[in-house]
Amino acid sequence: MIVLGIETSCDETAAALVDDRRRVLADIVLSQLAEHRPFGGVVPEISARAHVETLDGVIARALDAAKLGFEDVAGIAAAAGPGLIGGLLVGVTAAKAIAAARSLPFIAVNHLEAHALTARLTDGVDFPYLLLLVSGGHCQLLIVEGVGSYRRLGTTIDDAVGEAFDKSAKLLGLGYPGGPEIERAAAGGDPARFALPRPMKGRPNCDFSFAGLKTAVRHAVAGVAQPTPSDIADLAASFQAAVGDVLADRTERAVAAFKERHPEGETLVIAGGVAANQTLRARLGAVAAVNGMRFVAPPLRLCTDNGAMVAWAGLERLRLGRTDGLDFAPRPRWPLDARAGAARG
Repeated sequence: MIVLGIETSCDETAAALVDDRRRVLADIVLSQLAEHRPFGGVVPEISARAHVETLDGVIARALDAAKLGFEDVAGIAAAAGPGLIGGLLVGVTAAKAIAAARSLPFIAVNHLEAHALTARLTDGVDFPYLLLLVSGGHCQLLIVEGVGSYRRLGTTIDDAVGEAFDKSAKLLGLGYPGGPEIERAAAGGDPARFALPRPMKGRPNCDFSFAGLKTAVRHAVAGVAQPTPSDIADLAASFQAAVGDVLADRTERAVAAFKERHPEGETLVIAGGVAANQTLRARLGAVAAVNGMRFVAPPLRLCTDNGAMVAWAGLERLRLGRTDGLDFAPRPRWPLDARAGAARG
């Protein structure tokens, strides 16, 4: 069984083909970083227009790379939310058109579920497992109990961690996207030089907050007259260390809640774009080790948005007979745990 996955929820135009033996047959990602970098963030109108202009070609390249045609595909999956509605409409419309023309099943994939299930594609992780989902727009701790079955333990009450990276990088005069820029700068810095806060650390729940940390970075920058490269490196390292402490503390609490509910659970997974940060991976790996858990982090190329994760999530749903009608409407907001209600991240 082979599924074509389409990803257009933000600023990557991507298409991939994945089979039920967990093989990625093709994975094409076209980044829009150059288009958005002058603005220091994603401009929805620019993103949607770029998807319109490039998606057909990206799909064709994926099929060509896999040496497959639509006749070899069992279903068409597309990220249908959450995300920027303009981009979602482009990807979903293309997927529906292919599905209708080829009489193939259409699968509307929750972009967050695609991240959540990536560890099953890369490492064959069994349910249940604990997931830390960290990206530019999302920061959540979830128990993954099955396809379509999620229990949220904590979320951000303000900024997502990736958003905090981007905004802090801008304050430090670094480039966009902020995550990789801060990680590079932090490599040569002193993480103990600036006493930045650890919001929510020690609180009894599993929620996050990063707005105060971002504000503290702004005050720290203002307090240094004409910052030198050394000052920037120290600030970046201090910020990254603070984020690591917060994520580790919140995840420790989530591990306890996870084990209480699922004593048989043994895996901690980190996913999303921020999961590409090697320092944060190391911190979360240490949390898993201390608690006797297996730690899984997808390969770096599958942490950021990609079509392979959408294809795999679509395949998981297709195997269960969970397909969608061509009247499915994309959703700019689509929580994984509907019982938990709306969440900032």
